[in-house]
Amino acid sequence: MVSTFAALVIGLGCSAALVGCGDSGRGETDAASGTAGQSGGINTLTDDDDDDDDGGSSGSSGGTGGQTGGMSTTGTSNVSDPTNITSSPKLDLAPIPDLELGCGDGIGGGGGGDVDESFIWVPNTNEGSVNKIDTRTLIRLAKYRVGPSASESSSRTAVSGDGRFVVVNNRGTGRSTAVAANIADCVDKNNDGVITTSQNGDDLLAWDTDECVLWTVVHGPWGGSQQHGPRGITWTLGDWNEATCSYENAKVWLGYMAGGGDAHIVKLNGETGLQEEIIIVPGWNGQGYAPYGGALDPQGRPWFTGLRGELVRVNVQNNPVDVTRISQPGNIQTYGMTVDPNGNPWMAGCSGPVSTYDIQSGQWISVAGTSACHRGMAVDQDGHAWVASNGPCEIVEIDTETRTLVAKHQPPMCSTAIGVSVDVDGYVWVVDQAGWAYKIDTANPAAMQYVEVPGYHYVYSDMTGGQLKSVAPPLG
Repeated sequence: MVSTFAALVIGLGCSAALVGCGDSGRGETDAASGTAGQSGGINTLTDDDDDDDDGGSSGSSGGTGGQTGGMSTTGTSNVSDPTNITSSPKLDLAPIPDLELGCGDGIGGGGGGDVDESFIWVPNTNEGSVNKIDTRTLIRLAKYRVGPSASESSSRTAVSGDGRFVVVNNRGTGRSTAVAANIADCVDKNNDGVITTSQNGDDLLAWDTDECVLWTVVHGPWGGSQQHGPRGITWTLGDWNEATCSYENAKVWLGYMAGGGDAHIVKLNGETGLQEEIIIVPGWNGQGYAPYGGALDPQGRPWFTGLRGELVRVNVQNNPVDVTRISQPGNIQTYGMTVDPNGNPWMAGCSGPVSTYDIQSGQWISVAGTSACHRGMAVDQDGHAWVASNGPCEIVEIDTETRTLVAKHQPPMCSTAIGVSVDVDGYVWVVDQAGWAYKIDTANPAAMQYVEVPGYHYVYSDMTGGQLKSVAPPLG
């Protein structure tokens, strides 16, 4: 059922911090204490995977009814206080280098624009960095630090609708960092006429020297522990400019935990990282963890989930912005999540079934034959959901229209399948926590391609921009 709580909407400055985090209880070091710093340096935490993968009950094929409802919020104001931003150059979102969208088509769900580049961004959780990989050549093109220390614990990612920017959340330090995919969007900060940046997948420059790292912000007040660091994150598409054939004014929504059990869901300016809005959700239901997953629906509304907890929709169309909180049946055990092109949120249960919340009927529906520790998930261009599963280690394929199990695929080598994304060409990517990924042709999953990605990867979110593309409306 949907429960209604008062949500306080407060305009805070850029001091608000977010850390992307997906925690599994599978081998990261836990942070016991620490405080966020500002601009150049922060007191970092030694952190560990701290979520309990063993909890929960296995699911069933049935569904229980949910109800819809909303809540009003009070007092919204927009604030731009850059005191906590290390650097915040204005990104020019007008021209799109190396990206041919074909005005009138664009990258929207019904659009036919051709994209001549495609990247997947895979965090190195143990290093505080993120890999940039060409999804077509399978080459690691670059690697970027997303904070000053290895204790950043980089986890969640979100890629902009045009594929030009990625924001990485660091659950260990309360930090979010933006990186540009193209040299044309990087900033010559020292005015030497050269963009200093990583040249290949093993070239990791010192913090604050790579000029493709555009802005970074430490959010506050956050709870200061690894489980409070921000996790769930999504971009909005922004406004389509027909004259420039590009999206402009894109925003980033993400969530973290403050003290007292309240969740903070914030909106950042995608160009600068400046915080523009904050919604405080009291008594967050997520086992003490920050909002765990985030994704956008076709109406441009962000959805967030709590770890084995609640489902929340941000009603951006309301003034002031408020949230709708939806409780879940106890068997669902939400872990990873996404939103399909019809606007229905999907949850990967750990340990429980794969389930969806049908927005038309307000009913929860679980997929028969799925009961495991499911992790990340994504929906492909044919409406099939692909879900990383542990115990056994496999990839689960589901028809989102019929809500039925299609198949379970066994990778040639599988340690801890974790992150799932769909690239612009429709290939499914499954990242293994132990240091590799698979690129999957959905027409022939057995022939999946192995891609080495050295490092330890803990990620549940959209690494390619595919989720955003799937819910984008046709343009023109």
